[in-house]
Amino acid sequence: MDTTRRLTLGHSPDPDDAFMFYGLARGLIQTPGLEFEHVLQDIQTLNERATRGELDVSAISIHAYAHVSRDYALLPSGASMGDGYGPMLVARRAMGRDEVSRARIAVPGRMTSAFLALQLWLGRTATDIHHVVVPFDEVFKAVRDGVADVGLIIHEGQLTYRNEGLELCADLGVWWGTENEGLPLPLGGNVIHKRHDAALRTRVARILHDSIQFSLDHRSDAVEHSMRWARDMGMDLADKFVGMYVNHWTLDYGERGRESIRRFLARGQQLGALPMAPPLEFVEA
Repeated sequence: MDTTRRLTLGHSPDPDDAFMFYGLARGLIQTPGLEFEHVLQDIQTLNERATRGELDVSAISIHAYAHVSRDYALLPSGASMGDGYGPMLVARRAMGRDEVSRARIAVPGRMTSAFLALQLWLGRTATDIHHVVVPFDEVFKAVRDGVADVGLIIHEGQLTYRNEGLELCADLGVWWGTENEGLPLPLGGNVIHKRHDAALRTRVARILHDSIQFSLDHRSDAVEHSMRWARDMGMDLADKFVGMYVNHWTLDYGERGRESIRRFLARGQQLGALPMAPPLEFVEA
């Protein structure tokens, strides 16, 4: 009788997530008794699915964690942290904060951490920001076509916006670090549904840690694997992007990473952008 337990694992079709899960996707990490079904969807879709509790394990925006903390626990590995960099506001010409605050802004999803960071930067909640939601890979087009004046970019767009003829208005990761004693801007993490018992949660945490460590130990092979999802990037640029978001923070948040998440969610609550600032519940690996 087959006693293998199957778990759904949601993550983005992006080079950094593909790099992280290289070992699992290629069967190079041993997972006796467990089998993972990889579900590749954009982060906003994964956030929405998490609100419905649909996936066993999933990448998620830290912003979205405030909405699903009752059902999901944060895994200690898999973080995307903006350490001196992060989501960017770009436009056809550079603008200051006051001008951006009056502009139409294309955003990649209302539950993304980038959108929460934007609200904190402007000191306004979503209802007071003139914004339009577009898929993250269509933000450049929205600005070029005049659908929006400013674009909030995530993923590899942070490295390629100049190729689109756009100018930087603000780097929200730089701003956050300046405002918070150099703490990284918490963007994404991995969660596991609380319907699973503590032993399984711990086991999954160890597997994900091992997958990330395997990729870091076999970097060139893992980057090559990730190139399938590297939009408009060659090998060198993809490697640079992966290095930005898969690093020591990804193996474990550490106390500084946890503190940054606490502040990020607490400030969102204080602004009125979040329903609550939940206590962090981390699975122990």
